[in-house]
Amino acid sequence: MDILEEIIAHKRIENERNRQIMPLRKLATEVDRLMESKGQQAEGGSMRKALIDSTSGIIAEFKRRSPSKGWIHQSALATEVPLSYQQHGAAALSILTDETYFGGNDSFIVDARQSGVTIPVLYKNFVIDEYQLLQARRCGASAVLLIAAAIDYDTCSQLCREAHNLGMEVLLEMHGERDLDYADLAPDLYGINNRNLGSFVTDVENSFHMASRLPKEGCKVSESGLSNPETVNSLRLAGYRGFLMGEQFMKQEHPGLALDAFIKDLAR
Repeated sequence: MDILEEIIAHKRIENERNRQIMPLRKLATEVDRLMESKGQQAEGGSMRKALIDSTSGIIAEFKRRSPSKGWIHQSALATEVPLSYQQHGAAALSILTDETYFGGNDSFIVDARQSGVTIPVLYKNFVIDEYQLLQARRCGASAVLLIAAAIDYDTCSQLCREAHNLGMEVLLEMHGERDLDYADLAPDLYGINNRNLGSFVTDVENSFHMASRLPKEGCKVSESGLSNPETVNSLRLAGYRGFLMGEQFMKQEHPGLALDAFIKDLAR
């Protein structure tokens, strides 16, 4: 069993446990009431538009740990770092909500919103069923991540529709050419993960390789392993408009200031 298979197996158990605590029907009723009071579109607005309109396209990620590297910034607070990212120029945010493998929690998005975050937030988790979409909408996410390697085509198609019905956008993550069939689902954002989720080996060249294989008009996002401003600028020339970065900033004492410095380097 590779790392992704292990995570998905655990996620199925976790989802079933959560359903016992909060039944699907009750959660759906809560979300219906939320949408009645706050409107159809999720908080933060369109992530796609935010990236297209941004000069940097940086999706700054709140990521405290990873399965391959352990704790990156254990003391980081969701009440502080996401807002600092926003204040220092992030086009959008990604917040890890998987607890077991990434030290995240749905409450981190709630905390970020309550601290003053108003820009789009990606619900970063291993989403495999509708229950998690409802969790994402309830906690204040603007978009959800769907991973081609984690779900079959039909499930992904269904989850895309349900996410849109809940007023959220979809970042569809692919890695290699075997995932390209999923691009036909026309998500809001086309993600290319430079990290193989089975082995956790990372190669930024993957984004360059896959760029021409994605729909020309699609909003493309390069994910993982980005640390050099020159690489980001080269990816923009290759057609990317979003750049998801976490460890590069989170390993610093002040992630928001690290983002600020990176964006200034991009402009030079």
